[in-house]
Amino acid sequence: MDAYIFDAIRSPRGKGRPDGALHEVTSVALSAQILDALAARNGIRGPVIEDVIWGNVTQVGEQGGCLARSAVLASGLDQAIPGLSINRFCASGLEAVNLAAQQVRATGGAFIAGGVEMMSRVPMGSDGAAIAVDPSLAMATRFVPQGISADLIATEYGFTREMADALAVESQRRAARAWAEGRFAKSIVPVRDRNGLMILEHDEYMRPGTDMATLGALKPAFQEMGEVMPGFDKVALMKYPHLERITHIHHAGNSSGIVDGAAAVLVASKDWGEAHGLKPRARIRAVARIGTEPTIMLTGPVPVTERALAAAGLGIGDIDLFEVNEAFAAVVLRFQQAFDVDPARVNVNGGAIAMGHPLGATGAMILATLLDELERSDKTLGLATLCVASGMGAATVVERL
Repeated sequence: MDAYIFDAIRSPRGKGRPDGALHEVTSVALSAQILDALAARNGIRGPVIEDVIWGNVTQVGEQGGCLARSAVLASGLDQAIPGLSINRFCASGLEAVNLAAQQVRATGGAFIAGGVEMMSRVPMGSDGAAIAVDPSLAMATRFVPQGISADLIATEYGFTREMADALAVESQRRAARAWAEGRFAKSIVPVRDRNGLMILEHDEYMRPGTDMATLGALKPAFQEMGEVMPGFDKVALMKYPHLERITHIHHAGNSSGIVDGAAAVLVASKDWGEAHGLKPRARIRAVARIGTEPTIMLTGPVPVTERALAAAGLGIGDIDLFEVNEAFAAVVLRFQQAFDVDPARVNVNGGAIAMGHPLGATGAMILATLLDELERSDKTLGLATLCVASGMGAATVVERL
């Protein structure tokens, strides 16, 4: 049995700071708004959804205690619909969709999958992580922060500061063009307060005037923690001794932005869609996940793409469009290098460098962006993939119908 995408929506992304537009909105409230919007758009009433699978990375405080179930109860969905919170770090939103697809293939029915992250309210890392705080595990795995890993990728594969900055400038340009041309209009659900007043209807983090000179003035963000205190470069070089030193090229302007946001995808069988008068937009051809070397950490998009393509019976040249999460510029540069992919096919409407990366939601967001662009440009096959903390990757191949 095949799994199909019937709809995919997202909130605008707000700056992940106390002065961000979404800061006063709780994780549960934003999730409930997105769930209600998806239900309204598709006429979902009663206990017709098998489960809500909701990605969320920092599962503590208001995002703890099975946020997925709390979101269902806060929304207008039937209380008979359960909720499942999952955490595959940055790929949580996409993994939620992948899990839904696999359940549809096994048993049919319909699932709502996606995720949320309110980074202005629940700080990244505030839940702790054994790989970072347990000395025995940290040393055994040669743990370093993600920024060091991104600079390690740049050093290992020969990416310069100029290459990273150029990718960031292009991400900003593409995102500004996409908004100006209404390319996100089909998927965006404006966030309103309880009185119906508009809070945010546009991605807030963007800096469309960014240029090479602006980025060139920024200091590398991870050089001090790498070279001085606590000296993570030495830890990374224990795993990669063939490198003489790590070149630090990443900064706030060529790394993903800290933002708030949520996204949801309706995944179901064709029979369920026909019974409810809904037409599928895409078929999920293949899903994949993988573990990778944890020090360099962020190289997962390459091997997981190979695994997903093999499962779909496709080659890299068969894919029309790619969404590769812009966690750091080097992640995308490595993907393009590994597959010799034309950059014009990758993140054609910008990415997380321009618009931000709300950890648990991003995977579902880029899948929605991919589907919208396949439809807009009359193309057929797309692949979405993300690197994942502690060395993992996730990918999904979709076919527009």
